[in-house]
Amino acid sequence: MTTPLDPAAVIAEFIDRVSPYNPHPDVPPVAVVGLRTAFGEDVFTLSEHVIRAMCRALESYRDPEDRGNCTNCGGRHLDENLHCRDCGQLHGILGQVMAEHARRVAATGEDSP
Repeated sequence: MTTPLDPAAVIAEFIDRVSPYNPHPDVPPVAVVGLRTAFGEDVFTLSEHVIRAMCRALESYRDPEDRGNCTNCGGRHLDENLHCRDCGQLHGILGQVMAEHARRVAATGEDSP
């Protein structure tokens, strides 16, 4: 069982981690972010330093499920074995080797490896 993620707590922890490194702590906030979740509502005032750090963090994030695009159909649903859930094609070196083997088998009419 996984613990529910509290987005407001994550944002507050991020602000706490980044704020001590603000080179201009006396400058007024430049952004206000409001958040409404099942846990409630929160409002965060952000310095330029924190909002820049947050933007960099969001820009650099890559979803762990992102394994690229299917070269056959362009879909974005490749599983951990690089098998496209949209069209069924297998990608990468393994997919290439299997496709070449399948073509050889089909050309020679072999039934076994």
